[in-house]
Amino acid sequence: MTKRIIVDPITRIEGHLRVEVIVDENNVVKEAYSGSTLWRGIETIVKGRDPRDAGFLTQRICGVCTFSHYKAGIVAVEDALGITPPLNAILTRTLMNSALFLHDHIVHFYQLHALDWVDIVSALSADVKKASDEAFKYTEVPFATGADKLLEVQKKVKAFVDKGNLGPFANAYYGHPTYRLSPEQNLIALSHYLECLRVQRIIAQAMAIFGAKQPHPQSLTVGGVTCVMDLLSPARLGEYLEKLKEVADFVNRAYYPDLIMAGKAYANEASVINDVGVPNLLTYKEFQLGANEWLFESGYIKNGDLSKVYEVDEALITEEATHSWYKNDKPLHPYDGETEPNYTGLVDADTIDGKGNLVHSKAFDTQGKYSWIKAPRYNGEPMQVGPLANIAVNYAKGNKRVVAAVDQFLKDSNLPISAVLSTLGRTATRCVEAKIIAEATFEAFNNLVENLKIDESTCAKYQIDPNKSYKGRYIGNVPRGMLSHWCRIENGVIANWQAVVPSTWNASPKDAKGVGGSYEQCLIGLKIADVKQPLEIIRKIHSYDPCIACAVHVMDTKGNNLSEYKINLNS
Repeated sequence: MTKRIIVDPITRIEGHLRVEVIVDENNVVKEAYSGSTLWRGIETIVKGRDPRDAGFLTQRICGVCTFSHYKAGIVAVEDALGITPPLNAILTRTLMNSALFLHDHIVHFYQLHALDWVDIVSALSADVKKASDEAFKYTEVPFATGADKLLEVQKKVKAFVDKGNLGPFANAYYGHPTYRLSPEQNLIALSHYLECLRVQRIIAQAMAIFGAKQPHPQSLTVGGVTCVMDLLSPARLGEYLEKLKEVADFVNRAYYPDLIMAGKAYANEASVINDVGVPNLLTYKEFQLGANEWLFESGYIKNGDLSKVYEVDEALITEEATHSWYKNDKPLHPYDGETEPNYTGLVDADTIDGKGNLVHSKAFDTQGKYSWIKAPRYNGEPMQVGPLANIAVNYAKGNKRVVAAVDQFLKDSNLPISAVLSTLGRTATRCVEAKIIAEATFEAFNNLVENLKIDESTCAKYQIDPNKSYKGRYIGNVPRGMLSHWCRIENGVIANWQAVVPSTWNASPKDAKGVGGSYEQCLIGLKIADVKQPLEIIRKIHSYDPCIACAVHVMDTKGNNLSEYKINLNS
């Protein structure tokens, strides 16, 4: 007898995501469906606007990935108009992009994903001296793991427990049978969790040095950047450099060692290995470090075969809506994309509640439409994007920086290369990507300083002819994977705009052939230890760092009340 389990909402992500799985009598997932319950209207909002305003509007797609969509909106218009910004502007954007990546990756690992791996309650029984010694197994210079520091951390969290409230650590599945860290290892990770709350503020400040604020920086403009005085100030440049050094230190002495610790502990945990999801891996070049050098390269891999990398043909990208709440179901290239809504609602079904009881509930109409997220496809096939895809493709292409970092990780963790193609690998490659970016950013910074000595230009001149038609796009790689924005300009204003974001690729519903995206595919075959505590589902989905706010948005221009939510503050 099969049972339907609904996890709604998936928490510790940006936006609203619902996952439904069908399990058999042994609690093995036989089918999975992921969908979002909010619609993005940004593409409609920018229509008829001056294209120079697009970046400021598209960055409001999300409050986390603000710079990603800001830059994409600006570069798409530059591509349409044939503008090449000065090198100073390009390198400044690289420094800002680095700040975004580092902020995103450390916050994801600790504040969003850590509780899937770390049993906080277990840390309270740890021996602080043993834990301090344990930290030296993963790095020669541990970060915030002295016995006195760990005792302080232990007492701080115990105070929450004694009050009957775990605060930020509440509502996790402590004691779950798939946790693998020892009490001492849990305490090490807990200390770094708390330290990350401080460190993430530092890298956000680094973004604000050139962006004026964070989130929603405001110094990018079509043609270049506007933060001229900051770039010409040795004090401001030095401030960025010092903040970068401090955050890179945290990545190398806390984030990376914790990743090695978790990799060794979870190497044989069945729920996080051999579950790549969609094995087709797609990425695009990103991080320009100099006049002719990029940190990461473009390409895609078919069926997880690392022996062959194919070049990307952007003409083969489409989005369809067979199982999405839009009217036109046909696969359309983003330049011709449509976003006319067609909401058909949920259906009645029997499901399992949080106590394991069979209840009558509303569920996805899996035979019809069940998500506001579209189904992007490359040459008709689903693709996985994100750090796993980016690192795997660049490793397979022989990117020297990536090869060195991956080989070092595999040596330090004693894991085989095949372990990368998994939930564990998605989490690991995000850290490896952060480590590579942190190191390369120093090179970009030095190149910017040297170029400013001979050239102070920060913006290119251009004109928009209202009598001409333009089209252009941005394609690149952002913290969650390959992002693209596509625009058409007619009569001097935006005629069409489409954003194909990483979480749309990964969280895609099934297409016309019945093939799902990577969220859905990675859950098939998963055995759930306890249907009342589906930690395994959440751990897998969190490994993608979902940003459903990027994938979908909604607004009502008439000011109608769309929905109401009541929160019990005492629960």
